[in-house]
Amino acid sequence: MDKPIKKIKCMVVDDEPLAREVVSRFISRVPTLQLVTECENAIQALTAIQQQEIDLIFVDIQMPELLGTEFIRILQHPPKFILTTAFPEYALEGYDLDVVDYLLKPIQFERFLKAINKAALQIGVAPQPIPTTHARQEDRADPYLYFRTDRKMVKVMLDEIVYIEGMKNYIRIITTNGAIITKNSMAAVEAMLPETTFIRTHRSFIVSRTKISSFTGETIGLGTVEIPIGKLFKNSVMKALTG
Repeated sequence: MDKPIKKIKCMVVDDEPLAREVVSRFISRVPTLQLVTECENAIQALTAIQQQEIDLIFVDIQMPELLGTEFIRILQHPPKFILTTAFPEYALEGYDLDVVDYLLKPIQFERFLKAINKAALQIGVAPQPIPTTHARQEDRADPYLYFRTDRKMVKVMLDEIVYIEGMKNYIRIITTNGAIITKNSMAAVEAMLPETTFIRTHRSFIVSRTKISSFTGETIGLGTVEIPIGKLFKNSVMKALTG
């Protein structure tokens, strides 16, 4: 009789719903991981960690009320931590806290597995095989996503998205059926979208490759709409569009 697989009990702490969904979905794809609970802030996590056994916590750094790094510092007997953030400048502080790893959003599944394997070695669980890039891109996203707007969750089919615009703490999703405004970050949404279909052209814009009708070195045409290409994104955009 085969021995049961030892599970690493995980918690996800992030104030962005889509960011929690990304990590939770990745956890569900790894046989040695078990998602115990999700928390939208560190205060909730402090309560949850007292009530349940947790081996590994994925925690965002920038959260309201209590930063992820502050959360780690106040725990007397902390489990293992993997930091998740869109800001690379926090990396040094994270390693000073002796975290297992530091994942920069948007998180890729292959990079997620590498972090998991580091944690597995410290916890005493067998590491996971790293998939090929081709397989990872095919599995990166479902054909739809849910977004909260007007106090309900709205399904948006990926093939209907034309472009996404960031507006401070909100994003505007332009689809072939209209527009949706929801509270979220560009980094969290980008992490949910397949690289083969969507491309980040600017700090404030993500476009669907299938909806592109024209482009120059400065703009991308989506029918009658022109989307800017940011300087930091120009090289990657040109490479993606010209092959």
